[in-house]
Amino acid sequence: MLAEERGVIASQSNYSASAVLPKAHRLRHWRDFEAVYQSRRSRRTRHLTLKALRTASPRSTKSTKEGTPPQGQHQSQVDAPVAAGSQATRVGIVVGRKVSKKATIRNRIKRRLRACMRQLLPSLSPGWQLVVMARPAALECDYAQFLRELEQMLAEAEVLNGDSRGRIL
Repeated sequence: MLAEERGVIASQSNYSASAVLPKAHRLRHWRDFEAVYQSRRSRRTRHLTLKALRTASPRSTKSTKEGTPPQGQHQSQVDAPVAAGSQATRVGIVVGRKVSKKATIRNRIKRRLRACMRQLLPSLSPGWQLVVMARPAALECDYAQFLRELEQMLAEAEVLNGDSRGRIL
């Protein structure tokens, strides 16, 4: 019986790992979110809002003091892995209380959006910071609808590699 319980726990953890964005692709600090909010590049649909910020070319990671990041940067920008001379695209997801007062519903929407973004990651251009915000109408959305809207907004914001409209669905 204990082995069966472990099997159930293992299968649940595999499910949750598939919906998680890799650490290198997450916006984690409030300063990163603030920088993206200040950007002028945004797209809006009935259910979602996308804010996008093109990050500058990666700076030198040398610092003046041992263990401190270069001036003007904080730890999250220094730790982001750099591939082929550019930073990884990082994504943050926001679902506010205006969408639903219940945390379980907000978390369900976040999981769906994370799964959509994970599917779209290979087609994203490197060097972007994105914030996806759910609007109150997002309650009625399912996964396929989120995926279509995200792909449309990313294509309009020129964040996708090439023109991949209609490629995912």
